[in-house]
Amino acid sequence: MSTTVDTVPAATILMLRDGEAGLEVFMVVRHHQIDFASGALVFPGGKVDAGDSLVRNRCQGADVDDVNMSLQVGAIREAFEECGILLARAAGSDTLISGERLKALDAYREPLNSDEISIGDFLEKEDLYLACDLLHHYAHWITPDMMPKRFDTHFYLAVAPADHLAIHDGYESVDSVWINPDAALVGATEGTYTIIFPTRLNIEMLAKSHSVENAIAMANERKIIPVLPWIEARDEGKYLCIPEEAGYDISEELMG
Repeated sequence: MSTTVDTVPAATILMLRDGEAGLEVFMVVRHHQIDFASGALVFPGGKVDAGDSLVRNRCQGADVDDVNMSLQVGAIREAFEECGILLARAAGSDTLISGERLKALDAYREPLNSDEISIGDFLEKEDLYLACDLLHHYAHWITPDMMPKRFDTHFYLAVAPADHLAIHDGYESVDSVWINPDAALVGATEGTYTIIFPTRLNIEMLAKSHSVENAIAMANERKIIPVLPWIEARDEGKYLCIPEEAGYDISEELMG
């Protein structure tokens, strides 16, 4: 008898900027030894840690319930661990920490990633507050029932601070790139990049926006629904399906 694996809460951030080629998003290449989406071009993110739910007093603008607050915290923490961008403000400040301050915090990335220090201890020690108010809910995907490892993942948009240097961690991710959504899709078609189904559809949706401001406005106007893909067997083969009301260009695709 087959059993369905429980989902693990996870969060990811699409860090955005307006570049010479138009809208750009920061993406990383997953390490080949990672057991989920190894070698794929993805947005920085990962599973929510237990400590992510314990720092409401260190969050600004997290006017949501505890579950969603922990997702926002997890998204910001993972972005810091995986690409070195930290959406946080110093106590008493209404601006994000500077790139210079960020350099001094870089040594925390690996201990946070290895659970040697909790996000709460880090924030208390450095007297920082997470800028949850800068996150914009973008998508919600759940790994299909038949998969051996399953995640309940929330995607967020955020504007990348201009003076924060984004760079992959060298552990979970081995390469990184600021890329225009259309260029990412061309790279996937040509075989330059490996992009899994959920990532591809979210890039396709992002490609409809011509600027960071436009992308955020479109996300804020769209109704976000949970997307749990399923497989349908038909005469011509198996189709991977998602709800039409999710708002993507396609709702089904013939599996290769």
